[in-house]
Amino acid sequence: MFHAHFVEHVYPMHTHDAWALLIVDDGAVQFDLDLHLHGALRTQVTLLPPHVAHDGRAATPHGFRKRVLYLDSEQLPLDLIGAAVDRPGWSDPVLRHRIHQLHRALAQPGEELAAQSRLSLIRERLDQQLRRAVTGPAAVRDPGLAERLRDLLDAHVVDGLTLDAAAELLHAHPTHLVRAFTRRFGLPPHRYLTGRRIELARRLLLDGLRPAEVATAAGFYDQAHLSRHFSRMVGTGPARFAVDSLRRASGTS
Repeated sequence: MFHAHFVEHVYPMHTHDAWALLIVDDGAVQFDLDLHLHGALRTQVTLLPPHVAHDGRAATPHGFRKRVLYLDSEQLPLDLIGAAVDRPGWSDPVLRHRIHQLHRALAQPGEELAAQSRLSLIRERLDQQLRRAVTGPAAVRDPGLAERLRDLLDAHVVDGLTLDAAAELLHAHPTHLVRAFTRRFGLPPHRYLTGRRIELARRLLLDGLRPAEVATAAGFYDQAHLSRHFSRMVGTGPARFAVDSLRRASGTS
């Protein structure tokens, strides 16, 4: 993951070993790829293929601000390089939003399952774009798959579970797991797991544990990770929740 703001910097011709998935947050980028001129705008998603020479420079006087994800061949097969050379960018709001969500997840420790879920959907969409075969979500052929994933998440509330591990245990593709679960329960697996951890954290706080202890005991990365999700879901921080609950229990104000 790479975030940068450039005004005068000009990338010389170079290559990458990995795919470079680029979104522009401000300004615009002009680049040559395989001796053909292209542009990257805020409304677009740009994918620069590995092993193909390209450069880069600002296309506006105030420069550009960008975010880049580097994906290896395990994430996107090399046989799609030719398609990316022919068409390295698309106006795809759904894909751009998912990339934005992935950057946010990667920037926050403890959000591995969220990042893996976002990445699985991004890989699928990139593959479809490169093959010019963007379609709607595939039908869920296994009606019990979502319930089995839920059972797995329930069994790993504290220690967590990677999407790849769940896919291997359930003999299903990671993207299919995310879609099946979201359709069945109305939220993606990582949000369900976070909700279960918040439930556990509330019980532990009511039992008198300090927020720092609760964070570890409930499966959060640290106290800041707990506080961020707890405040968003409950409407108050864990320390305030514990104090207010104690006051209500004792009948004081």
